Amino acid sequence: MTSNINTEWSAPPLADTWKRMQQASGDQVRQLRLCMVFTLLSAVVQGLGFACFYPLLDNLLSSPVQWAGVCTWASILSVCAILDMVFVWSARRFDYSSCIAEVTHQLRIKLGEQLRRMPLECLYRKRAGELSAVLTGNVDEVVTPMGMLSSAFISIIVTPVVAMLATAVVDWRLALSMALVFPLALPLYYWRRHASSRAYRCIGAAHARTSAELVEYAQGLPVLRATNQVGRKAEKVQVALYDLLEVQKKEQLLLVWPGILFSSLVQIGLIVALSFGVWFILAGTLNIAVLVALLVVVVRFSEPLALLFGISPVFDYMEAGFEQVEKLLAVKPLPVPAQPETPERFDVSFEDVSFRYAQVEEDVLDHASFSLPERSLTALVGLSGSGKTTITRLITRYADPHAGRVLIGGVDVRSMEQNDLMRHISVVFQDVYLFDDTIRANILMGRPDADDAEVEAAARAAHCHDFITRLPDGYRTRVGDIGGCLSGGERQRISIARAILKDAPIVILDEPTAALDTESELVVQQAIDTLVRDKTVIVIAHRLSTIVGADAILVLEEGKIVQQGAHAELLENGGRYRNMWEAQQSVKDWHFATALK
Repeated sequence: MTSNINTEWSAPPLADTWKRMQQASGDQVRQLRLCMVFTLLSAVVQGLGFACFYPLLDNLLSSPVQWAGVCTWASILSVCAILDMVFVWSARRFDYSSCIAEVTHQLRIKLGEQLRRMPLECLYRKRAGELSAVLTGNVDEVVTPMGMLSSAFISIIVTPVVAMLATAVVDWRLALSMALVFPLALPLYYWRRHASSRAYRCIGAAHARTSAELVEYAQGLPVLRATNQVGRKAEKVQVALYDLLEVQKKEQLLLVWPGILFSSLVQIGLIVALSFGVWFILAGTLNIAVLVALLVVVVRFSEPLALLFGISPVFDYMEAGFEQVEKLLAVKPLPVPAQPETPERFDVSFEDVSFRYAQVEEDVLDHASFSLPERSLTALVGLSGSGKTTITRLITRYADPHAGRVLIGGVDVRSMEQNDLMRHISVVFQDVYLFDDTIRANILMGRPDADDAEVEAAARAAHCHDFITRLPDGYRTRVGDIGGCLSGGERQRISIARAILKDAPIVILDEPTAALDTESELVVQQAIDTLVRDKTVIVIAHRLSTIVGADAILVLEEGKIVQQGAHAELLENGGRYRNMWEAQQSVKDWHFATALK
């Protein structure tokens, strides 16, 4: 097993990180900037406070002790300490108040709005585990360290500079010896940034892949157990876990060396500064009080540099999160019409429509043209991959066609607001998805402002009122609490009740009875009869016997409409439809006893 994680990455400048932090902070950007201002003031008074050690110790170690000078400089040092406490506390408000929670909430809302506007074509290409990693983990990676990093960034830069300038006033030679650390520390810092940037990006990618594989494996366990493939299909999970382990080991090893070298540099810098100080004392050009003060300042001078190395991985941890969040936000939503139009009627037309999915070279729909009259039933038939589902998706603006127009009542769907478009369309899928909420809430999704009487009327029309009343809490029963207790037919009827309550003029049915037993199919068909009355209906059909009464049947093959007409007309004309019909009729004579002979 080998890792296939891309490792090409370079550390962005700190200025870019600060810009991204401001963009992510949203309404709280003022508080973030105040955090920076107070941190700057704190760093300045800290540097001045440590600079006070030079005159303070000089007066204290004089013979005799200069008590007036000691009191003066001790008072100034105390004032600096008090101011530093005030500024630090003010700077930490971004962390300790509700700002972090507000920024996290706003960013998740922003991502949620982006998901709502994203073309479903783009959304379906993302795996559930990857989206979960962005919405939960990456948002926390971006926001949680924001206040700490903004304050640490200023402290790291300003405190050593102020301390060094104050030292230069006392003795320029000592300040120069301290400044020698910077040219040596910067290459190590950029080395560490590059290594940690790549590490967190690679580890983040490996985590996202592992999360996606685990979610997929868990969701597919019933099928895997039924086919005795639990162990074999776990290989993809094992490969993902192995990739994660290898990436973590490799990248962590690369992070060690810059840290070791920097620690050594700090120790060497301290020894060099002390050596110069002792040399100057022996030469009679420096008194011992200044050297003692230098020890205090040098130690304080090295702390921010050590902090810089300590938090550089956090910068990159944040940058890796920013990259994933921005990648999701960068997906262009479907264009919004400047002057939305609303259809007055509900016939559906395709005018020379062509469409291909992303990363697919061939068109799945090739110059398709047809018209579906209002209040008619049209069936779409054809082999898998022929373009049936694509037609229904383009009607709901899953994506925009690459050529041609999709019209409802003569209005291009691209000229309609998405909410207005979907207000006119109900979809009943073959695979029903019910949310982990009450039965009532799931039905209310069709029309949220409906009252209980309307919900019950829709449920009765969908033939699901009786079994709902037998549930522990009736309409208030949560779907998650009863788990798999709802049969496929019952779940389908709830989805039909949702569509009946919506009462949209256009109904799309994706073979809603294909996976049901005979009894459930009969009840669901009765519910569908209620749903489609006086509607423009488009149904994807695999069993041709269910659509013999359709007003029109479109036969698709490789993205083209090869036949169109009523059932009797298509049988008489021969071709693909009659071949499909005869094949299904012959299947009726098959049974297990015949197969065993």
